[in-house]
Amino acid sequence: MLDTTRLRVLAAVARTGSVTAAARELHYTQPAVSHHLARLEAETGAQLLQRVGRGIRLTPAGQLLAERATEIIGRVDAAAAELSAHVGLSAGRVRVAGFTSVLSTLVPAAAQILRRDHPGLRLNMTDTHPPEALQLLRAGEVDAALIFRYDQSPPELDGIRLVHILDDPTYLLTSEGGTDLVSHRDSTWIAGCERCRGHLLELCERAGFSPTIGYLTDDMVLMQALVGAGLGVTTIPGLALRSHRLASLTATALPDATRHVYAATYGEPPDPPATTAVLTALTQAATAK
Repeated sequence: MLDTTRLRVLAAVARTGSVTAAARELHYTQPAVSHHLARLEAETGAQLLQRVGRGIRLTPAGQLLAERATEIIGRVDAAAAELSAHVGLSAGRVRVAGFTSVLSTLVPAAAQILRRDHPGLRLNMTDTHPPEALQLLRAGEVDAALIFRYDQSPPELDGIRLVHILDDPTYLLTSEGGTDLVSHRDSTWIAGCERCRGHLLELCERAGFSPTIGYLTDDMVLMQALVGAGLGVTTIPGLALRSHRLASLTATALPDATRHVYAATYGEPPDPPATTAVLTALTQAATAK
């Protein structure tokens, strides 16, 4: 039986025209390519190559086998891709890292879609901030990272590709008093994670004041509890309110304060079928009424 690895080597030599180029394309050493060709000649009992000056060319037998090798390798690769797609969607796993408010809202809705369309697909989740999620993605520890940005800047890491999921409005959250930023210029403010805190400072600066921050917490349920207790005011994303809403509070959407939520993947496209299925489910969940 002919060895498919050696057939792949012969097809690469025929395609590139030299052992050196074939070795470069296949990420083999030149001696390794020569070894595979010699073994293939021994297996077939035919001379497949002949030297011409300082180079080589395929004999008629070598040309014939190279043509068939190209067909065989193409079919093997196609079968592998089809099998990967089938297994990935029927018994695969996708690892997702994301921030709390998206994991508690969109991801469960996407998981329901996946259970309906791809019941064998498993979804693993890690709760973390966007910078850490991107590092996990870059390190290969997750397959997709759910992140947010308050601007349209490109990813900080090369090789990261973004799929837009939704635009999430920001709300001013109060227990009493005015429903605009300026009316709370003298209030105590509750601030969240570093990136959200920076956005709060930017919003207040645009409104003409610097907020007095009295409390720092990443827990958006706690933020609402502090506002409800009359200890301050805060800004909060729409997804966080969708996840948990204290009925006694007033939430007012702020103009020009949207954060953009993306699913990030890493590497050359296309994404694996299972990852693509998760991205599709997230997009469907985001647009569902």
